[in-house]
Amino acid sequence: MLRIIALLLLIPLVDMVMLVVVAGELGAVPTVLLVVLTGLIGMLLVRAEGRHTIAKIQRKVLQGEAPTDELLDGALLLIAGALLLTPGLVTDVIGFVLVIPPTRYPVRLALKKWVVTPYLEKKTGGFATGSVYVGGFPNDDGDGPVGGDSGGPGGFGGPGGIGGIGGATDDGVRDIGEAQDLDDVEDGDDRTE
Repeated sequence: MLRIIALLLLIPLVDMVMLVVVAGELGAVPTVLLVVLTGLIGMLLVRAEGRHTIAKIQRKVLQGEAPTDELLDGALLLIAGALLLTPGLVTDVIGFVLVIPPTRYPVRLALKKWVVTPYLEKKTGGFATGSVYVGGFPNDDGDGPVGGDSGGPGGFGGPGGIGGIGGATDDGVRDIGEAQDLDDVEDGDDRTE
């Protein structure tokens, strides 16, 4: 978090230094005109790309598909618009990178790979990305209830099954109607004699 704050504080500082350097080379009036011109051109590009992105979102929704890339493009365009309105040359360059489609594409891919996918992975436990555990029950060693103690003797999932009636034997099958002694359940032996 501190790195993000430091970066956000560093960008305006670099912007000010760049403006001073450019103003020293070109003069104050041409530098102001340059900043205004880049902001104006950038906002026109953001507007055009925004309309194009909205049309793509509507087209995807009508086709019944999720517009994930288009929504990320929309978010990047919002950020680009804010950067282009901020006076400064560095923010304008970053804004133009986010507005122009060929340069926005790798940014979108990086955002999906390092931000969106890990977030979805964490929130859904792997279901969103398809990397779920499919090799049986986790922590199942085959010697008892899954995960160790999940209900105790005679409880739900215990050696006696639900309420001590039924349950699994070594061959995995038992009739629900079979009776079982309480001593068998306490000893951990769930087979009927």
